[in-house]
Amino acid sequence: MTRIIKIALSRIVVIASFVTMVSVAHGADPEEGRKLAAQCKTCHGLDGIAKIPVAPHLAGESQIYIEKQLKAFRSGKRENDMMSVVAKNLTDQQISDLAAWYQSIEITARMPE
Repeated sequence: MTRIIKIALSRIVVIASFVTMVSVAHGADPEEGRKLAAQCKTCHGLDGIAKIPVAPHLAGESQIYIEKQLKAFRSGKRENDMMSVVAKNLTDQQISDLAAWYQSIEITARMPE
């Protein structure tokens, strides 16, 4: 195995370990997130498929990404009329649970024929 491949593999292992640690450290609970997602379903859908054109789909999105965005809305670093209000009262645990729920939804894509 070449040195470059060994370095790349070791980096992948480190990143995978970090991602796993983030989920475990927060104790994210997708089932709790599902319950919390009831307040998100009007725009994002309980299944993570947006119900209105201005809302993004969340199904299958990375837990880390969703957590980062919700925390940015909560802190005011990112602003949106609806999301800034909704995220303002979420705890770190609730954010982790919501992110775990939406990440756990499996989505598929089908190429046009």
